[in-house]
Amino acid sequence: MTDTSTALSPVLAEHIRAVNAFDVDAIVATFAEDALVNDARREFWGAAAIRRWVTKEMVGDKVTLEVTEVVDHYGDTIVRARYDGQYDKTNLPDELIMTNYFTVRDGRIVGLIVIRNQAAY
Repeated sequence: MTDTSTALSPVLAEHIRAVNAFDVDAIVATFAEDALVNDARREFWGAAAIRRWVTKEMVGDKVTLEVTEVVDHYGDTIVRARYDGQYDKTNLPDELIMTNYFTVRDGRIVGLIVIRNQAAY
């Protein structure tokens, strides 16, 4: 069953806090060693690849997240957030909402898929 509460698990709360603090080590520490991130249809497998992604595209671009919705969906967590930062905003809406699909196991993020969704109809 889907729960539309706004509570984040401790690791996801720490992840959001670390992203907003531009803390590379703390962000990477929220992921399992063999985690997968898919961002903009690109896959980053494992801690070393995720660290490179975080350093360049999250911290390097000063990305911040303002959580707007949290949904528990069969044990996975969907987090919608307002994104801002110093990244290329060409052809992006003034208010950029991205959907983050998190899978957490044993207190660490094992999967993160980041998508800019559009209304279905």
